[in-house]
Amino acid sequence: MNDDPRVGLSVTHRRYVPYSHAHYGGNLVDGAYVLGMFGDVATEVCIRTDGDEGLFASYEDVQFKAPLRAGDVVEATATVTHVGRRSRRLAFEARVVCRARPDKSPSAAEVLAEPITVVTATGTVVVPPAS
Repeated sequence: MNDDPRVGLSVTHRRYVPYSHAHYGGNLVDGAYVLGMFGDVATEVCIRTDGDEGLFASYEDVQFKAPLRAGDVVEATATVTHVGRRSRRLAFEARVVCRARPDKSPSAAEVLAEPITVVTATGTVVVPPAS
């Protein structure tokens, strides 16, 4: 068991997805957009846990569960699940919390009663040795 006090630390970033990021029909946004957000929250985790931006070493089990669309507000969360000597294992989840409603008007949008999980993943980051 890993009883390090950093285990359980979570960082969340929230971002509006601009229409300039739509690449596919239906204003769909590619999965790389969320992976970029995961990199950003992982960086903040490393800063908070180790005072360094760290480096992303790998992703495992990336699951694209629902579409991300331009006009969405998406939040990405990273939670520390394991702390090694220089590695940190993180659980990631991205959820849509607001969605555009072009069926109502060109600028209509709504807060979702229940967020939609769009991507989950596990990843490993590494930090410099403690000095």
